[in-house]
Amino acid sequence: MYTIQTNPTGTRNLEISEEHLQTIRKYALFEHLIDSNGIVDESVLDKLKLNVRSLIASAECNCKDLLDLCIDVIYHNNMKAFGLNALVNLYKTWNTEHPAPAEKEE
Repeated sequence: MYTIQTNPTGTRNLEISEEHLQTIRKYALFEHLIDSNGIVDESVLDKLKLNVRSLIASAECNCKDLLDLCIDVIYHNNMKAFGLNALVNLYKTWNTEHPAPAEKEE
C-alpha cells in the first residue's frame, strides 16, 4: 500500500494499492496523457476521467478493477491535479521497480 499527498499542505492523502497500479498499467491510462510540457493540471485530470469513462462504456468484459480504481482514486473527492501528479510520479517509480512481465512468444 502506498500513500500519495493530494494537496500542497499535506492535509489530504490517498491510499494507492498494488492493484490500482497494476490496473493503470493494464489499461495504459497514463500513455499520452500528459502533454509535452509535462504540466499536470485540472485539464489533464479531466482528460483521464473521460478516457476511463470511455473505456468503461466500451468494455465488453467485466472491468471491476477499472471501476475500483475510479471509485478509490480517480473520482475520489480528494483527487485534484496535485494528487494526479503525485500518482503519476508514484506510478513511474513503481513501474521501474516492477517491470511488466515479458510476453511469451508463440
